[in-house]
Amino acid sequence: MAEKPEDLNLPTAVITRIIKDALPDAVNISKEARAAISKAASVFVLYATSSANNFAIKSKRKTLTGQDVLAAMQDMEFEKFVEPLTECLETFKKEQKGKKEASDKRKKSKGTATKKSDDKKKDKDTESLEEDAKPVEDQPDDES
Repeated sequence: MAEKPEDLNLPTAVITRIIKDALPDAVNISKEARAAISKAASVFVLYATSSANNFAIKSKRKTLTGQDVLAAMQDMEFEKFVEPLTECLETFKKEQKGKKEASDKRKKSKGTATKKSDDKKKDKDTESLEEDAKPVEDQPDDES
């Protein structure tokens, strides 16, 4: 847990970027307004987390899931965020699945490449052993 209330604040740079993205270019925002929005965002995140945690506890789980967050949004009367959050959650799951499949494919191809490399090395070692095992009379003489 956080030792002091300031530890619970969201990073100022992140909040500033969100604010700039939400406002038109011609609009400036004071330092005080940024601080107030930052505090409000931190309070919102803490409240949403607490609400989602309550749903996880009711389900006798210790891990918060996306469904807990969606239920918390409904419970907090932020219904208009549920649909966009659901879409974001689905997109996230697809991205994660794609990354996992790509990782598995890379591991599989790396394993195949390693096996091929090992096979080539074994073939070279075998050839070397076969050459060493040739009878002396088969090798050319160096008589000058």
